[in-house]
This record gives sequence, structure tokens and C-alpha cells, in this order.
Amino acid sequence: MSISRRNFIKLSGASAAVLGLGIVGCSGGSDAGSAEASASKLQTIRDRGVLNCGVKADVLGYGYMDTATQEYEGLEIDLCYQIAAAVFDVEYEEAKEQGLCEFRMVTPSTRGTLIDSGALDIVAATYTITPEREESWDFSTPYRTDSVGIMVKKDNGWTSMEDLDGQTIGVSTGSTTQSLVEQMIADEGFACTPNFVEYQSYPEIKDALDAGMVQAFAMDRSTLNTYMDDTVELLQPEIEFGTQEYGVATEKGCDLSPVVDDTVNELLENGWLDEEITMWLGESA
Repeated sequence: MSISRRNFIKLSGASAAVLGLGIVGCSGGSDAGSAEASASKLQTIRDRGVLNCGVKADVLGYGYMDTATQEYEGLEIDLCYQIAAAVFDVEYEEAKEQGLCEFRMVTPSTRGTLIDSGALDIVAATYTITPEREESWDFSTPYRTDSVGIMVKKDNGWTSMEDLDGQTIGVSTGSTTQSLVEQMIADEGFACTPNFVEYQSYPEIKDALDAGMVQAFAMDRSTLNTYMDDTVELLQPEIEFGTQEYGVATEKGCDLSPVVDDTVNELLENGWLDEEITMWLGESA
């Protein structure tokens, strides 16, 4: 008898929990009492009837709140629905029609905290996978690779990273951007020492750039694309640095994690993610 991959994922998650393969619920303890106390994350979500998803609301193509419709849209929004479809064992379109995802906007500084508190089941929010983060949360196989860019005002007439010497770069609180820029400057042998100021949101950084409070906006290029206009440009875009991979984050050791990872891998294998990247980002994978 044949079995669908989605049903296989569902059964595999349940079997792993029964066999005690280290994925019994979340925050899984080693003894039976701890395992019983930390009920299956999957079952909790199914009983609740909705998957709580942390997403961006201000990154075009990934997670964006359309102010006209008050609806979230983007590659990561669609990915959340695919994960919900796997969790609830329904088709992707059914997951969307039934509203099986509850979306909540996150920032780099709130993503992990909201997973830890149980407020969110997954985070799909241009969340870069790092060894340090993997110590605290589970991450799926990467679904997208990006690099860092530095946005500046065109009327500065800057052509080199050297022009950033003594200038202030705005970065997002809780991101890895500052360290990546500093590493690039060292690796490329530039003799400049910029200053950095952290902001809670991307719009705040863009506003600060427009107001002259900062002279550059550094972030993943996918994020910067949201704020590109005729007044700004990337400084030395030919320098590829800070390459990073985005993954879907879940609570460490929970039985939701393998379902998320299997879903992402299936979507990579069947070309769905390639189609999403072309549709939302206007580029090939």
C-alpha cells in the first residue's frame, strides 16, 4: 500500500516520539516523568488547531504586511502554510483556506525569546543559522542563502568602503550584521573604522538614514531590497560577504522539528521553493 510523503512525515514524527529517539515533545527530559510532562509539541498544535508562526512584516518577498489588505504575504508566509499542511495532514491550499497559520511579527531581538516562551511554534523570518543559535534552537535545512549589503545615499558620491571611515552604520538589534561588516573590512584590508548604532526595526534604520542620523544601512540584501529607491544604492555591491543561510527555527529537541525539516527538504526537492523564489523575489534559486 502506498503512503504519501506528508503522511509518512506525520507517522515518522509519531514513531520517533514512541521510540524515545530524543524528540519526545519539547525541552525533552531523559526520564519518563519529564517526557510525560513535556507533551508532544505536535499534539499541542493539533489540539489548538492553528500553527503559531513568527514572521517578518517589513521584508518584501519574504514576510510583508500588505497595508491595503492587512494580510501577510511572501515566500516565508507560504512556507509556513506548507508546514501547517504537514502538521495537520491537509493539502497546502486547504491550510491557506482554513487559516491554519496564526502570524505574529518578530524582530531579530524577539525571535528566539518567543520560541522559548512557547508563544511561537516556528519562526520563518530570514533567520540566519549560526552555530551559536543552533545550541539553543533547532533549525531546518536552509531554504535560502543571502549575503550582507551596505546601503548609502547616492548624493554622498561614495565609491569605496574606505568612505565609511568615521561614519555611522545602522544595524538591527539582535542581528549578526555588525560583526559581519567588521570581518569583511578586515578580510578585504580596508583602512576604515565605522561606528555602529542598533535599531529595533528596519524602517527605523531607513528613517535614520534619510534623516542623516546614520550614513549607512547594513543588513541582508533581501531586506535592503525592501527599502531601495532612487535616493540610495549599495556601496561596492561586487563585494560578496556575510553569506548566510536562512532556516525555520523551532524549540530545541521537540517533535515538531523533524516535521519542519522534512517539509523543507521535500519543497527543495520538488522545486516548489525554486518557484517561490522566482515568484516573490524575481530571481532564480
